[in-house]
Amino acid sequence: MPGHMIVCGDDALAERIAEELHSAGMTVVRLDSAAGLHQAGITTATAIVSAGPDDAANLEISLQARQLNPDIRVVTRLANSVLRDAVAEANGQGAVLDVADLAASSVVEACLARTTHDISAAGIDFVVSGTHAARDASLRELFGDLAPVAVVHGDNSDTPGEVVTCPGRDEVVHRGDWTAMIGTAEELRTQGITVAAPRRRGSMTSTPLRRFGNSIRSLREDINPGFFKAMAVSLSLLLFATVLLRFTYHRPGMSFVDALYFSTETIATVGYGDFSFVGQPTWLRLFSILLMFAGVTTTAILVAFVADLLLSRRLAESAARRQVRYLSGHVIVVGLGSFGHRVVSDLKAAGHNVVAIENNPDNRFLSSAADLDVPVILGDATLHQTLDDARVDKASAVAVLTENDMVNIETGIVVRESLGGRWARTNDQPGVPVVLRIFDRTLGAAVSHRFGFANVRSTVELAAPWFIGAAMGLQVFGTFSVGQRSFMVGGVRVDPGSRLDGIRMIDLATQTRVIAIARSDGTREMHPRRDTALSAGDTAYLVGPYRELLATLRQGSPRSD
Repeated sequence: MPGHMIVCGDDALAERIAEELHSAGMTVVRLDSAAGLHQAGITTATAIVSAGPDDAANLEISLQARQLNPDIRVVTRLANSVLRDAVAEANGQGAVLDVADLAASSVVEACLARTTHDISAAGIDFVVSGTHAARDASLRELFGDLAPVAVVHGDNSDTPGEVVTCPGRDEVVHRGDWTAMIGTAEELRTQGITVAAPRRRGSMTSTPLRRFGNSIRSLREDINPGFFKAMAVSLSLLLFATVLLRFTYHRPGMSFVDALYFSTETIATVGYGDFSFVGQPTWLRLFSILLMFAGVTTTAILVAFVADLLLSRRLAESAARRQVRYLSGHVIVVGLGSFGHRVVSDLKAAGHNVVAIENNPDNRFLSSAADLDVPVILGDATLHQTLDDARVDKASAVAVLTENDMVNIETGIVVRESLGGRWARTNDQPGVPVVLRIFDRTLGAAVSHRFGFANVRSTVELAAPWFIGAAMGLQVFGTFSVGQRSFMVGGVRVDPGSRLDGIRMIDLATQTRVIAIARSDGTREMHPRRDTALSAGDTAYLVGPYRELLATLRQGSPRSD
């Protein structure tokens, strides 16, 4: 069976890749380990996709596959950045990809309520940006020659919430419909579409004075209240003894400094013996005895409180809570796995305060979070108390990214309850974005519809197009989401004699939008018209659902009939 593709892995991502390749008309062979490469026909396969969750297995399979077939396209999943960079240097045809790297940007954009996506293709910096239609009109009347990516019907439409992918410019939209268009930043601004910059929800840094004040307040709240009472008694005793000795100790007498010095060493039980009470009145000698006992008592109490503060586990357990105590406008990330850690890193790099919630005290990313100065609340995010510790009532966004769909759904519902009135969008304020990671796309759609979650993301849905496109030879430049639909920007080369050779834009059978054409003579054509035709050697840059791009890719390959 020459020309087939091999897919390795047993998780949801590998299953999706195999399903989609099979749906695209490819012959797919599943493989569990490197030992079965010969039986899978590695020498005659066109591509191998190693997409399991185990870096070691993926690395072994990819290296052996390249050795056995130097011409095969090898697409490998590696989470380890060191291995990924090393393998990519001599990988040949194919790609080395990381799921967290591919999918994190979509979650970050949702957390920051960004409707603008930056994608570079054909040497051009494209921007996908959206806006609400101001009136009932066609897309051409509203936005000229900009390429429409999607329309999400609003309340004035007969089908609110429906997503229309890659509509024609003559598509009529209603006032309030959400329209996503693609073009350069200048083209979008010319048509009145605002190219929004990333919205900063909180400052990553604060002034030294404010940090010092927060530290003092945090320390004060963590100290046992009895400590301050014991300190007050000790200071009162010190002051009283100092004044009394200054005016009653004679032969030779004491200055205020001498009296303070003696009282301090007596209360602290140091007793250097600098002053003698042998020649002093009896009542003063009795007072010195009482001072010694009172000093021992108060000193012991103070030491006990300090030990409780410094040595007990309470200090370590409350460290993150103290950091969070005065935060506002921060982003909460629930689940500090490889994906959650990447989202945290990207949010911090963008200058936002982040608080992580993790249930596993032995999580391997805890030290990395500490290096990023990200406080981690150890606890169960399905409990209101844990969310309160993370100050969910003051958060600007919440991303629930654990590896368990049921936990994510339960946590999302609890977050919605905790947010109360801040959950829903009002005329004055947008609702707080709550992003849920749901692996099962059918379950994700049901959860979105039933519970009203507008930002349901699947790492499988976001990452699979990259693996599939790389396996089939498609140049992938980026993915993004509009509504609950995932879109991809990719490049397709037109081979001589293929179905795309000579085809006009209006005759393209797939639901894609050609945004640019790189001609074989080196020229580029932006926003081709409906009568523009493709020629052999051209590269068409398209945007659309990835299944449609894969169908277009097959049309660009030489005919097999």
